[in-house]
Amino acid sequence: MYWIAFGDIHESTGVLASIPGLAMADGVIITGDLTNRGSREAAARVLDAVAAVNPRILAQPGNMDTDAVHQVLRERGMDIHLQARELAPGLGLLGIGLSTPTPFGTPGEVPETTLAGWLDELAPLAGRYDKCIAVVHEPPAESAVDRLGNGQHVGSPSVRRFIERVQPDVFISGHIHESVGEDRIGSTPVFNPGMLAGGGFVRIDFENGELSAELMSV
Repeated sequence: MYWIAFGDIHESTGVLASIPGLAMADGVIITGDLTNRGSREAAARVLDAVAAVNPRILAQPGNMDTDAVHQVLRERGMDIHLQARELAPGLGLLGIGLSTPTPFGTPGEVPETTLAGWLDELAPLAGRYDKCIAVVHEPPAESAVDRLGNGQHVGSPSVRRFIERVQPDVFISGHIHESVGEDRIGSTPVFNPGMLAGGGFVRIDFENGELSAELMSV
């Protein structure tokens, strides 16, 4: 079994047909930022484009997504924000979307204290599963995946503490487009595939109870 994860779509879906194995994947996981402050119609266009390749979609809003976008995810039964989902027997997915405040006043921003509370709520749910994937739009602080172009770290301390405490088997973030890459916090591999338009994605494989993930690009 395998899943393909990506995010920061920002309404640009042209690369979808080039992602190897996307159509046959057991599911598609979208980490956030489907739109650019988008409407219901913008969200529908993005989701329809993904569904045309693979209709098995799980997604959450990012900081560039409005409440209207989030509502479309709920209505379609795709929403993973603040949820735990069983992907397969023994394999769980935890999701947290949105981000902490940015200089741009984007629609999906919450205080660090709110994000910390959400992480505390979800942390115990990881124990339900033998293996756990955590998908949080905001990257962990002081890591290889939260740097701006000038090298400044802008990720969340609460997300980093969550990873250190829970040690999910795979952690996928996004949000900081220029910080494509991977890192390791404790035993947890951490990935940021960057903007979808750049061709980045994460392939997650689950076979015989073993979970692995790889950062890839078209």
